[in-house]
This record gives sequence, C-alpha cells and structure tokens, in this order.
Amino acid sequence: MTIARLNKPDFPANAGTKEYAASLDAADPLAYLRDKFIIPSKANINCKKLAKPGLSSEPCIYFCGNSLGIQPKATANYMEAQLDTWSSIAVGGHFTDLEGSPLRQWQLLSEQAAESMCKIVGAQPDEVAAMGTLTANLHLLLASFYKPTEMKHKILMDWKAFPSDHYAIESHIAWHGLNPENSMVLIGPEEGEYEISTEKILSYIDEHAESAALILLPGIQYYTGQLFDIPKITAYAQSRNLVVGWDLAHAYANAELKLHGWNVDFAAWCTYKYGNAGPGAMAGLFVHERHGRVDYSEGEDSPRFRHRLTGWYGGDRSVRFKMDNKFKPIPGAGGFQISNPSAIDLACLCASLSVFDETSMAELRKKSVKLTAYLEHLLLKDTSEKTRPFCIITPTDPEARGAQLSLLLKPGLLQNVSKKLQEGGIVCDKREPGVVRVAPTPLYNTFTDVWMFVDYFKSALNETHNGSNGTC
Repeated sequence: MTIARLNKPDFPANAGTKEYAASLDAADPLAYLRDKFIIPSKANINCKKLAKPGLSSEPCIYFCGNSLGIQPKATANYMEAQLDTWSSIAVGGHFTDLEGSPLRQWQLLSEQAAESMCKIVGAQPDEVAAMGTLTANLHLLLASFYKPTEMKHKILMDWKAFPSDHYAIESHIAWHGLNPENSMVLIGPEEGEYEISTEKILSYIDEHAESAALILLPGIQYYTGQLFDIPKITAYAQSRNLVVGWDLAHAYANAELKLHGWNVDFAAWCTYKYGNAGPGAMAGLFVHERHGRVDYSEGEDSPRFRHRLTGWYGGDRSVRFKMDNKFKPIPGAGGFQISNPSAIDLACLCASLSVFDETSMAELRKKSVKLTAYLEHLLLKDTSEKTRPFCIITPTDPEARGAQLSLLLKPGLLQNVSKKLQEGGIVCDKREPGVVRVAPTPLYNTFTDVWMFVDYFKSALNETHNGSNGTC
C-alpha cells in the first residue's frame, strides 16, 4: 500500500509578507479546527501561579506539539461526563451506556478509542489497543516479539534513539542473558551528516541478517525530525527474516501511516504530542492481525495464540467474569491488554480523538506539508548559507519529514535565543547542545503563526549572534 507522493509547495515573491500568510489562512479549509483548542495566552505561559486560560488575551505561538499538544476544548466536556458517570451510578459505569454522554460504558471505552485511533495509524480496529504508556507498551511488545536464539539475537535500532527506547531494548537483551554490547546494533548517519539514508539502513539489515532477530526504529527521529521510509524498510527487513517494530511517538497524528497495508509486525506510540490527549496520556499499540489470531482448532479450552505477557483485561468479555483462570484472549491487539484501563485517561484520549474524527490524516498531512514548507521558505529567505547562524538538520524532502524542523544554532546561541523566544510568547522545544525544534501543527497552528515566529526568531538571532561567519 502506497501514499501519493508529496511535492514541496512553491511560494511567490511576496511570500515573505504577513499579508500573504494571512491569505493562506483565509484559504485554509481546516482553519475551523483551531477553534477546537484552548491556546495558551502570552500572559499565561510565563506565569508562575495557577491561572485560568487567557481566552481574551493574545494567544501565544505554540510550536511545541512535538513535546505536548495543547488542550482540546472537548476535554473538559468529556471529563465532566466521566466524573458525572462515576458520581451518579458508580460501579454501574462499567456496564451502562448513558444517554447524552459522549462516552461508552467503561468496559467498551478502550474500544471506542481504538476505533478512532486506528484511522490515524492506518489499521483495522481490532489491530489497535488503547492502553498503558509508550515504554510500557514497548516492553510488552518486545516480550512477545523478541525471541532471541543463539544465532539470531541482535536488535537493530537508531543510533540516537530516545533514551526510554534504548533502555527498554537494552533491558530485554539483558533479560535473556545476553550482552547488549554484542546484541545492540546502532544505525547512525555518515560522518558529518544527520540524516540516515534508507540505503544505509538496508545495508545494516543485510550485514546483520543472519544474526539479527528484530529491528525497532522510530517512525520519525525525535532529534532531527527525519521520517523514515517505513514501508520500504519493513518489507526489506521482513524479506531477510527480521521482525519489524516501530516507535511512532513522533509519527502518530503527524505523518500519514498505513500500518496494516505496510504489513508492520508491531508498533507503539504515545498520544500526548500531536495527539493532544494530555500529559502522560494513555498510549496505543498496533499488532498486525496475523499476530493476533486465536486458534480454537484444539477445542474451546485450548486456545492457541501468540505468546504475550497476559492480564485479566486481555481476556474475552464473554468469559472475563467467570473467574476460572482459563485465559481466552481477545482476538487482535485487545488480547495484549493487561489491566482495567483508566476511564479518566480514556476520557481525555476520546476527547482528543473526537477532533480527529472531524477530518482525516490525509487532509491534515496536506496542510502540514505546506505549513512546514512555508516555515522552511521563510527561514532561508534572504539569507546565505555562509552567514546564516543556523542550519536545518531535518531533511528538505517533505516525504522524509513530518511537521518538525530542527534548527541547529551556532555554538553559544541556544540559551539566549530560547530565552528571547519565551519572552516573546513563542513556545518551542530546545535540545542541547544547540537545537531548536519547531513544529507547526496543522490542527491549531496558522501560516500567520509561522510568519510571526520567523520574524521574531531572526530578530532574536540578530540580537544574539556575535557576527562571525559560518553556520553550525
């Protein structure tokens, strides 16, 4: 399964004007979605005292959805419905669908989330489960899919994997009595580069095919913002007899995904970044249907299924309350569930998903490509590579990136530039030693936001830069 190729937009000579940015906003068919969110005010983002949202104040420019998305207005309504259910019918909330509530009974609430979430990742509803947290889900999936042998024991991974991924993989290797120094293979870019080419990843697969059991990569690399060629890498690794998993923390609700069609073995993601479900929100996982089948050919009491760390909530509802300790897994990803999921967390997740239900990832991605291309165009406009005090380390090809651009500043500039951005009511993320990660999000950011950010960013650079030549 393929996705139509993305072409980088062209911009006219007057693209550097605020009026042109406003014209793009006026023509944006998704502009109405911005009103679905509470955008922090400039007055509040630097406040040290708990405050109500500054709805009448000037909104900040929020380009930090790659760390934490902002709150949907629906969240308060969904939370109120959940609390009212709990206070009015208590334990009955597990089994009762209440008229007027946007939420199903608690027993079915994870399925409600999965039915919406599967459209974001390109999966069938029974291939997705809303549960746990990203790292916990990775541990559960690795427990099921990482089966090292004496010959095939290595895990191939990104050289700059997010620390929790690194820790999880390292710990599973050690759990099996293996040495991470021998069983962890880190794939990095060529010397002096930041992008890891698909060809290099494929060459590592070839080099270690006889000794590798699994490859686990990020869909989008958190530091550089590079979007990997998931379908090509998946197909090639599987052709060399590797199990393929993806950490989609930065790709979920950002890139257009087709996990089922791409035949991915498993994947996991968090929902608090581009997914806007709240800090530490309930995460999601994907298990391809072929791995979630339950075989009853040997009788109802002897189901055969892929081994996993099992829990009560992964058991089929038809027998869940028999309490006979005979595990009958739910077919699909639901059978990987462990415990009764938090209904409060699911309420927040379903609230954010209700916004995604009003559009599609194809439409969001279309706008995102244009937003990020406009950001890149303005950043590079009227500057030369020799004198520019920053460089963009995110791939320039829209096929190889999501919403984020990572700007690597010259040494010594990061702290002062970040401080000036904060003072100007601009929220974006910094990563030591010198990267500012800028992520215009199509759900709630505008082209005018992009224009204002670049105007302020360049002013902050001019005030901070010491005037010497060179980039990063």
